[in-house]
Amino acid sequence: MTVRVQEADFDIGAELDGLTAGNRRIGGLAVFVGLVREMHMRDGLHRERIDALTLEHYPGMTEKALEEIEAEACRRWTLEATLIVHRYGRLEAGDRIVLVAVGSPHRDAAFEACEFLVDWLKTKAPFWKLEETGGGEKWVEAHEGDDAAAARWAKK
Repeated sequence: MTVRVQEADFDIGAELDGLTAGNRRIGGLAVFVGLVREMHMRDGLHRERIDALTLEHYPGMTEKALEEIEAEACRRWTLEATLIVHRYGRLEAGDRIVLVAVGSPHRDAAFEACEFLVDWLKTKAPFWKLEETGGGEKWVEAHEGDDAAAARWAKK
């Protein structure tokens, strides 16, 4: 189980090779890669061009929060391997932001745990996003859709 917060880009293939190396119990690997969009979506429509996105965080606090999210996924599903790599700093359209990979003996657990991790990262990870647009800079607010996606994972 691995969590990293870094400014540098990552090599998806190398990360996945490292995650699965020698583990023959993994039968399914689910992967999500988040990229910086060129257009900001609002109300389901592309509204304005994003020139860059700057992600800020508090070192130590961020890693701890990501480790707690990862630990929750491991409590809910039978997982053999997990990886969360999240970038910070100034990123441009097309740049990779996040890599989430989950290895499990069975594909269903891998898919569900990966989706859970992505949903919770969007709402519970302490990152602050500043968008640069032609109209200036603005801090990104939480989206209702993200909160709704994360809420479906609430324990009943």
